[in-house]
Amino acid sequence: MDRPTDPSAIDNKFPPPEEHAQLLIIGAGPAGLAAAIEAAGLGLGVVVIDENPVPAAMMGLDVPLFYGQRMNPAVQEEARMVERLVAATPAIEAAFDAGVDVRLGVTAWGAFANGPALHAMRQNVVGLTDGAKSWLCSFDALILATGARDLVLGFEGIGQPGVMGARALHSLLTRYDAFDGKQVTILGSTDLAAETALALTDRGIEVTALIEILPTPQASPENLAALAAQGTKILTSTTILKAESDATGITAAVLAPTTGGAQTRIPCDTICLAIGAVPAIELAGALNCRLTFSGEKGGHVPVTDAAGATSIPGIFATGDCAGLTENAESQARQTALAVAAYLKTPLPPLREREGEGSHPAASPAPDTTPYRQAWMRALLQTGAPQTPACICEEVSRSELLGIRPPAYLNCTSNKIAARDAKTLQNDGPLNPDQIKRLTRAGMGLCQGRRCREQIALTLAETSETPLAKIPLASYRAPVRPLPLSLLATIAETPGMAAHWDVWFGIRTQWIPYHVIGTPEEKALIEAEDGGYLHA
Repeated sequence: MDRPTDPSAIDNKFPPPEEHAQLLIIGAGPAGLAAAIEAAGLGLGVVVIDENPVPAAMMGLDVPLFYGQRMNPAVQEEARMVERLVAATPAIEAAFDAGVDVRLGVTAWGAFANGPALHAMRQNVVGLTDGAKSWLCSFDALILATGARDLVLGFEGIGQPGVMGARALHSLLTRYDAFDGKQVTILGSTDLAAETALALTDRGIEVTALIEILPTPQASPENLAALAAQGTKILTSTTILKAESDATGITAAVLAPTTGGAQTRIPCDTICLAIGAVPAIELAGALNCRLTFSGEKGGHVPVTDAAGATSIPGIFATGDCAGLTENAESQARQTALAVAAYLKTPLPPLREREGEGSHPAASPAPDTTPYRQAWMRALLQTGAPQTPACICEEVSRSELLGIRPPAYLNCTSNKIAARDAKTLQNDGPLNPDQIKRLTRAGMGLCQGRRCREQIALTLAETSETPLAKIPLASYRAPVRPLPLSLLATIAETPGMAAHWDVWFGIRTQWIPYHVIGTPEEKALIEAEDGGYLHA
């Protein structure tokens, strides 16, 4: 017997997926391709999607990395970008040869799974777009191999063309041959910073110096020796005060000793942030996978078992998005084996598997948190109040700490003026989502990629709270800037169109404002379809 249906309920309001994949992998980096080749060899039908090469307009919005407007016009040539990407990634051809359906330039803008707040979906799906249309793809298993993104910490002038992240620089330099800088100052002395400097020098690009706030460089002895061999300077116990710029972008980095002393000015056209990287967990967060904070893994990561299975059955995470790692390909192959086993015998929910390695395994990697906090502390101590905390929404550091909306909104409320981070802390722990609603920090087009971590670090320093105790700001789809016209290409079913105004059956939600409190309001409520817009 069919169960009764309510045409106003959310049931049947989801469009059917346009396609289905036995195994869908998001990310065609080293981990995603290694998992794909392994899974294909096990006889699975595999679809791999990757948003790269992203259109030049998306690079201009710093999607998915912090490009800082340092790409040259070559990024406008789509065919060349695809050709360069494939040439720089031999594993793509190997995946094709293994029978993998590899799709470049396809973005996963959202992922949806049943969970505590949603039970009406018939199957889990991923929202995809190729720039011309959007569609939904269902799957038997999903591997998130979305990699990592640049860690951005703010200083005066960070929003000017020429300030960028190390991962973005590597992408433009080695993947696309489209880097437009000629004289680079690098913030940080980690292995990421050293490898960035070595890659630049190999291509004849001048590295003016590596800037380190600590008294000693942080890179490995091997990388430090390589830097010394090529004569690259490392300025220790030094912080950046601001980036100078003109109409073309960055012209110099203004520095000062952390112990106090005279300022120095280093001419350059690019300032590269190489303090660290952050696991790209936007889709895991949107799916409501259980997350945890791990300084050893670079920040918030999905809670997984030893093979990468997340808290949602059928969804796995591997590579840098599951925690910064140097053995991404080996880890990914193990994840592919686990997926094959899962498809044969589905796993129970993670909560029923506690004690089976369900938390991230201990890692020999050092905790990244103290280093990042040291940088944030130095920038807070030396930075001007007008230093941007959120570039997109023009929220300054003083506005963030004062819990005030940005100046362009012209809010003059006395209650707002009397509020700051310390008074807000009296009401409970500081939460980035609450701060976002009060200040708009994190609400911009970059969707938090350029400010999420520095806001959390600033709140931790201000409230003297361990960084791990600062909640992760929430992720919601779309996790990439997406024109509404693309969403409109998803077909609307009759069930979606019917009773669209009262999907949740709230009989009074559409009472016209002008009749509230009048006799007409009572008549509308008492009508057969009382209060419905189509009554």
